[in-house]
Amino acid sequence: QSLTSSSKWLQIYGLKKNKLSLPHILSQVGFQHRKDYVTTLGKSVASRYADGLFPQYQRAQDGSVYNLTVKKELILHFVDCLMGAIELYKQRMEWLTSESRQIFGVIQERCIVIVLDFGTAAQTEFDLCRHALSMVLVEQVAQIAKFNLIRAAQDLMKWQQKSTPVSQHTVESALTWLWKLDPMTAASNASPVEALLEAMSDEAVSS
Repeated sequence: QSLTSSSKWLQIYGLKKNKLSLPHILSQVGFQHRKDYVTTLGKSVASRYADGLFPQYQRAQDGSVYNLTVKKELILHFVDCLMGAIELYKQRMEWLTSESRQIFGVIQERCIVIVLDFGTAAQTEFDLCRHALSMVLVEQVAQIAKFNLIRAAQDLMKWQQKSTPVSQHTVESALTWLWKLDPMTAASNASPVEALLEAMSDEAVSS
């Protein structure tokens, strides 16, 4: 699914960069209304032969004016292309805000440590957190290179001593470790900071 989404995003990027930018469309539907410097007048003068002959469009970015000569068929073609691009953007946004990505965003780094700080969560909240973490492990961490889990507690808890290569076995091992955690583990105010410092001490980790 992630590969399909990436392919669609590349398709959007291609449409935007090469085919559906405003300058490209304007170059296909008309021609720029030109000004030239007239020496005898000492100023730039625009040609007037097109006044009233063509519909005109003025670009807000630079004030340039285009005379529109396009036929209806080409306009409808661009409408179809733009509607297709909009639909791809919608699909991309739906994917970016679904499942674990809605909570964690999209993990782009190749080697990460997830620091777990459950605080004084009740059992129901503790289980909800573990369900969310399970989602991110299965859906996103399984797609990267290396990872580790560290729990902030009075006695720091680590799934592995260092970040570990991702495989089906290691993801399943992390899930098993996660679901064996005790919700009542004692913590101190310094526990989250200590856990973060421990995560940062792994030189292989990028996030």
